[in-house]
Amino acid sequence: MRAATATLVTVTSALTLVVSGPAAPASAGVLDVTCIPPSSQSATYTPPLTATSQNVTVSVTTQYGPCASLSNPAITSGSRTRTLSSPGLSCLDLLGSGSTTFTITWNTGQTSTVASNFTATTVGAALVVTDTGTVTSGLFTGSTVVQTLTGPAADVLLCTAGLGTVSGIYAAATLEITSP
Repeated sequence: MRAATATLVTVTSALTLVVSGPAAPASAGVLDVTCIPPSSQSATYTPPLTATSQNVTVSVTTQYGPCASLSNPAITSGSRTRTLSSPGLSCLDLLGSGSTTFTITWNTGQTSTVASNFTATTVGAALVVTDTGTVTSGLFTGSTVVQTLTGPAADVLLCTAGLGTVSGIYAAATLEITSP
């Protein structure tokens, strides 16, 4: 359930709509690639999430671009998709922290697999999901990753109060991959 929640939150990271600008740069290093809005993530929940746990199919699509890379100038965009069945999921699981793994496919056909920890919180009317981790294989192996998803929190807040459901989340995304 943690992996499903992580994916859900990561997808929900694409569920955050308020654009907060690029993610804060990682520690001193060389910026391998940066992607800014309109980079986005969209997550859908079937059936819609409620405050009661239920079996849910989660579909997440993340589109990165425009992206810029000094070390690999051919990279201009990337994407990732994931669909999974998540038993015992509720909208209460959208807030919190956990870990996840995801693979980005770049427009060049190369891939980067990322292992990260995430936190999902509400900041005013925004749902903010921050992933921090490392590229474990593929392009940019060993580099640090910071991804921020920002979207509207209204449906999530209403649902956690037992006053509504969450059928999907759309979020603006920023991504920075920095080599050590």
